[in-house]
Amino acid sequence: MSTSSLHYASKAYGKIAREVAGPRELEASLLLEAAARLQAVQDNWHSKPNGLPEALLYNCRLWLVFMDAVASEDNRLPVEVRQNILNLSVFVMGEIYSLTTKPKPEHLANLIGINRGLAKGLSARRQGSPPQRAA
Repeated sequence: MSTSSLHYASKAYGKIAREVAGPRELEASLLLEAAARLQAVQDNWHSKPNGLPEALLYNCRLWLVFMDAVASEDNRLPVEVRQNILNLSVFVMGEIYSLTTKPKPEHLANLIGINRGLAKGLSARRQGSPPQRAA
C-alpha cells in the first residue's frame, strides 16, 4: 500500500469515525469484522482456506491505519500506549506475513484473538470509563 493510499485510508477512517460513531466504537467494530473474516477462513481450513488473501488484506489495511494513527504527531494517546499499539502492530504484520508465505491455522488463531481481545477492551472502556480519544 502506497503512502498516499495509506494517508487516504487514514483520512477516510477519521471522517467516518466522526460521522458514524465514537472512535473506540468504530475501532471495535472494525476489529470484530476483521476477526469474523479470519474466523470464516479458519472454520473452513481443513478443506481449503478460501478467502485467506482477502481476509489478510482487510486485516493488514486495518492495522496499517492503526499504525498510522498512533504514529501521527497529533495523536494524544500517552506515548507508552502508542508504543504498545505499534509493538502489537509489528507482531500482527508478522503473523500476516507468515500466513501469506506458509499458511498455518495457529497464525489465524493469533490474529483472531488479538482482534477480538482489543475490540473487547475498546468496548469495555466505552461502557466502563469516561470517553477518551482512540488511536
